[in-house]
Amino acid sequence: MVNDYPQPHTAYTSSTGKQRFFKACAVAVALAFTCPTLSLAEPVSQQTAADKRISVTIEGQGPDIILIPGVASSRDVWSGLAKQLSETHRLHLVQIAGFAGQPAITDQNNLVAAPAAEAINDYIQRQQLTAPVIIGHSLGGEVALMIAARHPEHVGRVMVVDALPFYSLLFSPDATVEAVKPRADAFHAAMMAAPDNQAEAMQSAAIARLVKDETARPALIRAGLQSDKQTVADATRELMTTDLRPELHQITAPVAVVYAWDSLYGIPAVNTDATYRNAYALLPGVKLRRIDNSFHFVMLDQPEQFAHAVNEFIGQ
Repeated sequence: MVNDYPQPHTAYTSSTGKQRFFKACAVAVALAFTCPTLSLAEPVSQQTAADKRISVTIEGQGPDIILIPGVASSRDVWSGLAKQLSETHRLHLVQIAGFAGQPAITDQNNLVAAPAAEAINDYIQRQQLTAPVIIGHSLGGEVALMIAARHPEHVGRVMVVDALPFYSLLFSPDATVEAVKPRADAFHAAMMAAPDNQAEAMQSAAIARLVKDETARPALIRAGLQSDKQTVADATRELMTTDLRPELHQITAPVAVVYAWDSLYGIPAVNTDATYRNAYALLPGVKLRRIDNSFHFVMLDQPEQFAHAVNEFIGQ
């Protein structure tokens, strides 16, 4: 199945390039192989947005924090953090349509992140939230950046968790939207062609590369298998071909970026640091924080360190 993954830039076929590519595939593979949506969805306390692009559950009382999960993920990835934060804050836990059993939405432009960002911005206005903190993981981090850049007046603070403003930088630091588009289209086609009867085995292998904590894996696998294949494929292609770096200067809210590193990826920590530093170079004042001994799901692999980073950021 390796041939189904996006291939690294020709300038990165060295051992360093292969190490970078390994991590990129570790993230991408979990986005690739999911079954069509099952006919189930947990009841939520509040359905939002006229087009049902998101649903939101609310917990706790206090200053507002919006939590956005990533591709094929459930809002439950925030449950550990939510238990702590709900004692002092009002949490708005977002679920994006098409993921983890949430009914899918057909988009004429085959987009997922951008419409979700607009739906959340609409939610902020209708609920009259004042300068909420927005925390997003992976695709959720991209969504958070979109809201902060396109609607800066509605955002108080932003924390991006293990996400770049241009996903394809994981394949090459010289990536451009034009260069990566054919590869993204091919990857989209491969994802749609993946046989459903192999989905669980593929998903299990993928999640093993995305979270070190074995006890957290079954729920992530289940969420992936309950996600809509078309939505996951569309979201992955959108991430690969969306470069938010030109919009970063429009963000006025304080931004923190928490990212993972682990020696098992075979990438030197200084290389990972450089990737994030360069990717966010156009965002003045951004605070970068690496959490070690963690795969992609930092909040699950290093919950105490992650919670400390969040509390430190929102307390500033």
